[in-house]
Amino acid sequence: MHTKRERHGAILRLVRERALSTQSEVAAALHSEGYDVVQTTVSRDIAELGLAKVRAPSGRLVYAPPGTGDADRLRALATAVRRYALGFETAGSIVIVTTPPGYASPLAQALDESGHPHVAGTIAGENTIFIAAKDGVPASRLRDELSHHLVEGTA
Repeated sequence: MHTKRERHGAILRLVRERALSTQSEVAAALHSEGYDVVQTTVSRDIAELGLAKVRAPSGRLVYAPPGTGDADRLRALATAVRRYALGFETAGSIVIVTTPPGYASPLAQALDESGHPHVAGTIAGENTIFIAAKDGVPASRLRDELSHHLVEGTA
């Protein structure tokens, strides 16, 4: 009989060693190592461990230990800002981003997936995104952080 602590250790090791995308895959990997678990237990373990989904080199989203993908997610956000954003301005606690027609949604999704620590949420239209800054974060600071990506790599 394995303890919860041992199972958590095994999960962390498995997600570092293998590209596991679903709770079923994590459960199967645990079964192959002699752990008798059901999917509800795996689901709870994933939440307790704070596992995040990150994009593997293959393009697949896979589980990773907390913090593993932060740099990757922020790099992806920087790329999306350079690709889609035309301009930034503020209105109260909102940052308004303009994009070419049809590109607001992909950029908003990149913002949401980035887990940016100062973004509370986004609303996207056809060519405009409203970004709500988290409480205590001035919109001008968030605007400056995001617009900084526009000039990266252009020098």
